[in-house]
Amino acid sequence: MLCPGLNCTQADLYELVGLLRREHDVVTFDLRGHGLASSGERYGFDAFLGDLGAVMAVLDLPSAPLLVGYSLGADLAVHYAAECPDGVAGLVLVDGANPLPEPFLTDVDIVEFRAMAEAEAAGQGALSAQDILDLGVEMDVVRSEILGRYRKIDVPVHVIMSTAIAGNSGEGRAPRHNRLWRAGVERLVRELPHIRAHWLDADHRLVFTHATDIAEIIRRTPDPC
Repeated sequence: MLCPGLNCTQADLYELVGLLRREHDVVTFDLRGHGLASSGERYGFDAFLGDLGAVMAVLDLPSAPLLVGYSLGADLAVHYAAECPDGVAGLVLVDGANPLPEPFLTDVDIVEFRAMAEAEAAGQGALSAQDILDLGVEMDVVRSEILGRYRKIDVPVHVIMSTAIAGNSGEGRAPRHNRLWRAGVERLVRELPHIRAHWLDADHRLVFTHATDIAEIIRRTPDPC
């Protein structure tokens, strides 16, 4: 089961889906306001979590799936697994669900993030720039509390993280965000050493640029069943 992230659709993940389908049955979907999905009245974290839960409920799979989440989809996967412990056989989390030691979005970051949100909103349509900005602020809160969710999960967990989530420019918000991203993963595996971390030399677009590497890590993940 593959859950996309914010401003990402199942169509965007075609390469990864194609690689995984060589050896697995793969199901994916679009979150509200994305791709083929209808729009929604709300676009907060709980609303998107409800979308994942609704899809899992209607599928009625014969056995619990390996749940793969990208970016926001990784955070949704962790929350779903914590709330429905029998609903998944394992988790693979791609560049998300990171227990950051401090918020990504400071007052200094907001101006740059707002510009990014406006560009993303113009490109995908349903979500406004304010929706995206509000969700970015909310995600800092979600990730500050996510270790508690991880502690409720009793299935194998693999995280696949980018070494430079904000790019390698060395300017602006990139250096701080890259340091925070690594610090969050180091915190995760320090406090929960059974979780396996894999690093890819990439930015946050790793699911598009390194689909082959991600598929290979998933293939090497032991069958949780």
